[in-house]
This record gives sequence, C-alpha cells and structure tokens, in this order.
Amino acid sequence: MLCNTVTTASVKGKDTRTHLDREQVLAAAAKLVKQQGPQSLTMRKLAAELGTAVTSIYWHVGNRESLLEALVERTVADLGEIRPRGATPEQRVASVARALRRQLRDHPHLVAMVHERGLTERMFLPAQQVLVREVHAAGLRGTRAAGVVRAVQFHVVGHVLVERQRERAPVQRPGQEELWGARTAEGDAALARALSLPADPEKVFDASVRALVSGLLRT
Repeated sequence: MLCNTVTTASVKGKDTRTHLDREQVLAAAAKLVKQQGPQSLTMRKLAAELGTAVTSIYWHVGNRESLLEALVERTVADLGEIRPRGATPEQRVASVARALRRQLRDHPHLVAMVHERGLTERMFLPAQQVLVREVHAAGLRGTRAAGVVRAVQFHVVGHVLVERQRERAPVQRPGQEELWGARTAEGDAALARALSLPADPEKVFDASVRALVSGLLRT
C-alpha cells in the first residue's frame, strides 16, 4: 500500500531519502527558484537537489505545473505570516511595511510567478488584512482606513521596484559623485556631499515609511 513517506530504496541508481515529505520538496523547489529563477526548476534538478528519484517528486507534488501552483500557494501563505511590532500605531504599521518589503525582496522570482498567474491581488490580501487590523486599532475607519492601507502597500511595492531597477542598472557615467556639487546643490555643501554618496535603501525606506505612516495616521 502506498503512503506519504519514502523509504530508502535504489531507483535508477539513486537512493531516495527516508521520510521525504511534500514540505521538503516545496522548500527545495523554492530555494532553486530563489537562486536561479523559475526556468531552472526541472523535476530532475529538484530530485538531484533532494538526493531522490524523480518518481518520488511526482508522488509528492504531481507534475511541474502542479509544483509551480503549490509554490504560488506557499508564497501567498508566507506573505500572511507578518507579525506587527511596536508600542504605538505608527510603529506597528511601519513594522508591517518593513516586513512586507523584506518578503518581496527575499522572494523576487516567486513573487513574479504569482504575478504571472494573475494572483497579485490575492498575494497582497493577507498583508492588507494585517494593515486593516492595525489601522482599525488606531481608530481609523472607512475610506480613510482604506487609504492608509493602499498608500502603505503602494509605497512598499514602489520602493522595491526602484531598488530592483537600481541593482540591475549599468554603471552610471557620470555618477552621483560627479553630478553633485556646489552649483547643482544650490550652494548647500552638506547636501551635495550626502547626495554624492550611494543611497542606503534601508535608511531611505525607513525614513520614508515612518514619515508616510505618521502623516497618514494623524491627518
């Protein structure tokens, strides 16, 4: 009788792992996608990564399309694992924004897979629901609360897209250090020095999201 565990056995020259389960298969698949992109995910490569036979992969997750669908579901679920932190409404909402940014940054290929399957809105729903709870706790309701939720989401997504674009951009000539001087900075030497240095995405995001959330919750 078939069962959901795989005992050690030789299959076409390979030993299957003992107690391989669906979650292990999905975790290994997600790792491959994260490192090399969706196009690299083949059943043979995944089997090699797990040290098992291709047949055991099919047993746990079905064919490649079923595997991709399972990865999409897993990504959606992961985005729902956001836990607000902080003592004030501003701190807690900002913490949700930071956590969402981290998840989008950590799983670009998986997020792209979700988007390609037309599930982007569903992917963001868990994070939006977390924001709704925090905004309600801050005393906001109705259209004003909805505005906060959307503003935070759009800010996070926009920031991540800019970060990705900057990371992929070719070397800039002239660079920031050449563009910023006394004339372009209108005589503000300190500003020129600051803008001539590479931007720190973490600091930029932290400052901008704190200012955004503070303004949204107080207006």
